Amino acid sequence: MLQFITHETDKYSYLDSAILALNGGCKWIQLRMKHSPAEEIMRVAGILKEECRKHDAILIIDDHVDIAMQVDADGVHLGKNDMPPAEARVKMGEKYIIGGTANTFDDIRGLVMSGVDYIGLGPYRFTTTKERLSPVLGDEGYRAIMEQCRDKGYRTPVVAIGGITFDDIVPVMDCGVSGIAVSGGILNADDPVKETERFLNLLYRYRDGK
Repeated sequence: MLQFITHETDKYSYLDSAILALNGGCKWIQLRMKHSPAEEIMRVAGILKEECRKHDAILIIDDHVDIAMQVDADGVHLGKNDMPPAEARVKMGEKYIIGGTANTFDDIRGLVMSGVDYIGLGPYRFTTTKERLSPVLGDEGYRAIMEQCRDKGYRTPVVAIGGITFDDIVPVMDCGVSGIAVSGGILNADDPVKETERFLNLLYRYRDGK
């Protein structure tokens, strides 16, 4: 599984970044526009929803439950300071995907109890695309946490996030996660479309080799 997290650079807008990933074959886009007003997020989400539909891709809205429901996105991703996932489930129902952010096994346990559909665990390493960064996990941290998840019998998919590059794919997948989430690792490439394809091809080879 490859998730692309939108990011704005001097070269690309949030919408541009998502479309580049879609054109490269990514089937899961998370629209994250941390410092944008709700009206602008709504505008971009509406356009992106149509683009994701054309590419048969999933659209997740970061933070904003109401916007996700208004544009009929596929779901929402909730950080630690956002609406609690259990409350979001009551509001959104079973139709929508709900993801949550974790940095520790205790975070994962709480999210599993809340009934989230997937968990974004990170950061893998230092990243400039996320503010108030939690302690970096690295391979050792991921292995330890995923072992605890296996011991508890947790089956909720865990996606690694935070500064992941192409060269990190195999080591981080070997830790036992279900997929990776990427932003700068793709967007900073000379050709983000080709880089998305490169990420996906390696993930497919990794999956098929198991």
